[in-house]
Amino acid sequence: MKWTRAVGRRSRIGACLLLVLAIFAFGFAAGSLTRLAFNAHDASARSETDRAFDPLRETFALIESSYIEAFAVEQLVDGAIEGMAAALGDAHSGYIRPGLCPLTRDFSGEFSGIGVTIRSNDATRQIEVLTVIPDTPAEKVGVRPGDVFYEVDGQPVTAISQAELSALVPGPRGSTVSIKFKRGAEFITFDIVRDTFEKPNVSYKIVGDNLAYISMLDFHDLSRAQLAEAFDAIDIKASNGLIFDIRENPGGTLASAIEVGSAFIEDGVLLRQVSRDDSEEVTRASGDYAAIDVPIVVLVDESSASASEVIAGAMQDHGRAIILGERTFGKGTVQNLPELPNGGCLRLTVRRWLRPNGQSIHKLGVSPDIVVEWDGPDDDAGAVYDPQLAAAIDYLESLRN
Repeated sequence: MKWTRAVGRRSRIGACLLLVLAIFAFGFAAGSLTRLAFNAHDASARSETDRAFDPLRETFALIESSYIEAFAVEQLVDGAIEGMAAALGDAHSGYIRPGLCPLTRDFSGEFSGIGVTIRSNDATRQIEVLTVIPDTPAEKVGVRPGDVFYEVDGQPVTAISQAELSALVPGPRGSTVSIKFKRGAEFITFDIVRDTFEKPNVSYKIVGDNLAYISMLDFHDLSRAQLAEAFDAIDIKASNGLIFDIRENPGGTLASAIEVGSAFIEDGVLLRQVSRDDSEEVTRASGDYAAIDVPIVVLVDESSASASEVIAGAMQDHGRAIILGERTFGKGTVQNLPELPNGGCLRLTVRRWLRPNGQSIHKLGVSPDIVVEWDGPDDDAGAVYDPQLAAAIDYLESLRN
């Protein structure tokens, strides 16, 4: 199984949701506005937190009584929640508006949409196609990796977040979405009929001297089962080694990471989670061990994040694999997604996770045992050369010499 992937220098994937902070500015004409008093509670009986919210309540009251145009209360509530989440200064926490929340919470591995994965390009600050999944509507109409999203159904999307775009593009099977892409200096529009499909997360093949190569794009509910299928299809135990590629893998659910990690680690600590009160929860291998005894190389890069780092860190600490490539992204926090009464949800950092050895990777990443930077030169046939994969093959084959 293969998919079309963006090539060239690998760009760091933003592993977080980027949220927009709504800023309200007030202009005063001639005359004055009477300051509203809040006497609902005796000040001496009110908590410090309650008093701290007075400016927020007064702001709403002023807008409600004096703003020149009609407004939706829900719009102000959304803006206030976004502002509170943004004030935390945590790139991994944020408010997800109603309508987006169900998609954000869906880790089933099944999808109804056009059939692409996306990434934010740090250099251009635009959202582009990372991979095109085979036999999906996007592939059939001619969408290519590197295409930049410009409009969806006539709505400009160059300034929105990945989460917002991910809510606009999917839809019911059989419905049509019109997407304008920027491809180089040109614009191209596709009318794409959505379909439902299982996201092909795991790709595999034989490379070098009977070496198994397995690539995983993210971690969701089907990842462990898909990995088992790859093990069987490639006859992993008869191979001379395994290259497990989690480059450009931004992570996914912690539960999936534990399942996948347990396939490689028979027993022992997979990760440690630390709460605000410094209490620690230790997570051990689940027992779903795949009994792989061939040497393993794990490929990582600067876009390997979150659950990918859980796997890489645990396998490195337990001596189960050589980590090869570039230092990983460095996302060592765990988020919850509680739903709010308005149908939105709050993506909130609730714990930090540590490697089995107790080391944090937050903002530090996992350092490879063998550092190989990506330069991606073309070979004589014009194909993109993968120096990290080549180095992994060389390393595993050297063990047999």
